Amino acid sequence: MSLEERILQELKAEVAARADRRRRARTARRLFAGAAAAGLAAAAAIAVPLLTGTERPAYALSRNPDGSIRVQIIEFRDPDRLEADLARHGVRADVTYLEPGTGCANALDGGGPAPEDKERLSADPEEWIVRPGDDDGHVVLIDPRDLKPGWTVVLRFGADPGSDRAMLGWTVVDGPAPECDVVRVPEPASGT
Repeated sequence: MSLEERILQELKAEVAARADRRRRARTARRLFAGAAAAGLAAAAAIAVPLLTGTERPAYALSRNPDGSIRVQIIEFRDPDRLEADLARHGVRADVTYLEPGTGCANALDGGGPAPEDKERLSADPEEWIVRPGDDDGHVVLIDPRDLKPGWTVVLRFGADPGSDRAMLGWTVVDGPAPECDVVRVPEPASGT
């Protein structure tokens, strides 16, 4: 083998080695970029729901054409947020969610409007400030037009022990709502 052939062979080997090193470097960069992209995608999958609040809403609040507000409870959570949303619609409210089998020791007397308006509103149920909506214990209608300044709508939502049926206690009080002292409620005796 001549000197020229040996130099040409070494030169080809060097070119092939460089090409192999570049190919490995490109592969490593691609793997690194792929791993980084996968890591960013995983972080986004966790962070986006936390930042954008894509969690299922706890309630739906809408204004009806007659001016009343329809509140549908989907899950018993976020009472403070519901109170804030109602306040934006002109309703001062106190919302409490009760665990099944519990109630307030200072129970709201059957629900209803403020004592001084019970007779007037009983005679004309269409004027009720708060009333059950639809045929579902998870829906309530509130008419803010009949609320006087300083009145608070008090809503107590709970679940009937042993069923999915919702229970609702409500009233309207002049001033701040009374605290709900949560107590265990004895289950009614079953008639056999």
